[in-house]
Amino acid sequence: MVLLDPVTMSAPIGKSTAGQVSKSKDGETPTQAVRIIASSQAQIMRHVHPVLLLSYFLMRFSALVADPVSTMSNSVPIIAAIQAAYAIICLPAAGSHVAKPAKKLRPGEKRKAGSDSTGPNVAVTTLVALVLSAITTLALYAVLVLFGAPFLTHVPHTLLCSMHLALLGLFPLFYTRGVSNKDWLEILSARAPLDEAFGGLMGTCIGAWLGAVPIPLDWDREWQKWPVTILGGMYGGYLVGKLIGGTIAFGKRFG
Repeated sequence: MVLLDPVTMSAPIGKSTAGQVSKSKDGETPTQAVRIIASSQAQIMRHVHPVLLLSYFLMRFSALVADPVSTMSNSVPIIAAIQAAYAIICLPAAGSHVAKPAKKLRPGEKRKAGSDSTGPNVAVTTLVALVLSAITTLALYAVLVLFGAPFLTHVPHTLLCSMHLALLGLFPLFYTRGVSNKDWLEILSARAPLDEAFGGLMGTCIGAWLGAVPIPLDWDREWQKWPVTILGGMYGGYLVGKLIGGTIAFGKRFG
């Protein structure tokens, strides 16, 4: 029978465990999919949100065809309000997962104002996400031009289309992810886990790309003019991508 020395046996195990702990501390944790807030209000808004967007788009479609610039411009504050309400009610604000829990008070002890952090400021997070979405409009404008949008003409059309793209696809991600370099590197390289926010972005981009298909067709329809079909593809793709990302594909990654 082979005798085992408990001292010599415990040393490698301890070393291995220490190495694993060190590796987990030094290595970056993978980005996690963002779950919807577990509340009855969030669940209701989660289902009402796509109905509001789709109903508003269909209601304004005739006006969009007749006067795209004016209709898209007037729709920006309404879409921003719908997206902000959805984010505030349904999505955790950036930094929620690292917020320190409120300190328990001793009997007779009063809480000091600002002494404990219970989470990010939702109003500030929403405002910052809206500002970042507005800033990225110019970058999205350049992307649309590179993908074939008119360069010297229809500038207001393309700029407003980019603004709607930012509100639909990027605002929820700015609200939930903030400006984390690691998160955005995964988002821009399409390696982030799917959830409602990232699925909405992917759906918006794919929908906009598919929306360009009817434009060159010789149908002579008024709704084929720039950027009506692009905008329709954005909204349809956003709703489909948001639904898939939040249900059957939640947490999955491309590749």
